[in-house]
Amino acid sequence: MTDPITCPECHGDKGDQLGPLFLACRFCQGRGWVGGEHEPAQEPTPPDGPPPVWEDRRWGSTVWAAAGVCSRCLGAKKVSSVDRSTGTMLMVTCDACVQ
Repeated sequence: MTDPITCPECHGDKGDQLGPLFLACRFCQGRGWVGGEHEPAQEPTPPDGPPPVWEDRRWGSTVWAAAGVCSRCLGAKKVSSVDRSTGTMLMVTCDACVQ
């Protein structure tokens, strides 16, 4: 921990004013200073991507089943997947609807 100092990113301005919108500095979180208990740490590594939508508990509700809509493709009969290594998008038929 260090003593509080003026934020090196926003120079103590706490952020940027864009018309009526104020964007707080991401480095100091809008305080205008860093240090002490608010020492900025290295940002954590972001996840590879969001989890599949069908793993969200909201999609498993009985409302979708009562409406007759597939919870994986929402009735489109196709699901898409993005391959991040090649930067391509693949669309295949929904295996949950085929069964």
